[in-house]
Amino acid sequence: MIIYDSTKEQFLSDVENDEIAEKIEEKYLQLIGKPHRAMKTSWNNSMEYMYKVLNDETIPENSGISIEFKIPYTACKIDFLLSGKNELNKSEVIIIELKQWNKIEKVEGQEAQVLTIMGGKPVPTNHPSYQAWSYASLIEDYNEYVQKEQVTLHPCAYLHNYKKQDQDPLTDKDYSYYIEKAPVFVNGDVIKLREFIKKFIKFGDNKEILYKIDNGKIKPSKSLQDSLASMLKGNKEFILIDNQKTFYEIAVKMA
Repeated sequence: MIIYDSTKEQFLSDVENDEIAEKIEEKYLQLIGKPHRAMKTSWNNSMEYMYKVLNDETIPENSGISIEFKIPYTACKIDFLLSGKNELNKSEVIIIELKQWNKIEKVEGQEAQVLTIMGGKPVPTNHPSYQAWSYASLIEDYNEYVQKEQVTLHPCAYLHNYKKQDQDPLTDKDYSYYIEKAPVFVNGDVIKLREFIKKFIKFGDNKEILYKIDNGKIKPSKSLQDSLASMLKGNKEFILIDNQKTFYEIAVKMA
């Protein structure tokens, strides 16, 4: 389900005119319900940063943008999607997990977990690179359009309030597997994220790819079918998303 959609050109205009949060909220109310106050604050803040990232004339004006894209049959919402074509006219989509965090701690003994402040207290949650990668994997495994058209998804995370640290827990070696799959960008990385996008998006698509993904049939991929067969033989296969992963890691540690 697409909450907010536009071209890059329209998105930049909505941010410049201080209308972006209102437009997202209007669609959110229609399709999901009343958003939390914190969500509205994050939209204003995060979209200002995304404005800076995309304010580059070499990123096509008619690239597609979706904000708060709800993955069908799940509660998962992707913060920011950008679609277009590469130099070979192949479909490309950038998945950006946006975080307001300014501090995290490493969680020992729990794979891909970090500790950060939510609602005024420290909460264990997924590393943002894991989260972005798991969303991409979910779409690749179940969306028939993505499978048939071989749409390439490029997940990443952008913690625009987070400043790099010495011996940074965010990029600790224990998270390197997921960071390789979904690079993480922080405060001061506007140009780095922009260059990441420009590697893949050369031409715009007028939102066509995003609409086709949104309307794609739900169909398990061949690789997922193979994983099911492997699971029946006792092998661990499935990618856990959002709280599934956090609860699983806590349970494993307690066992």
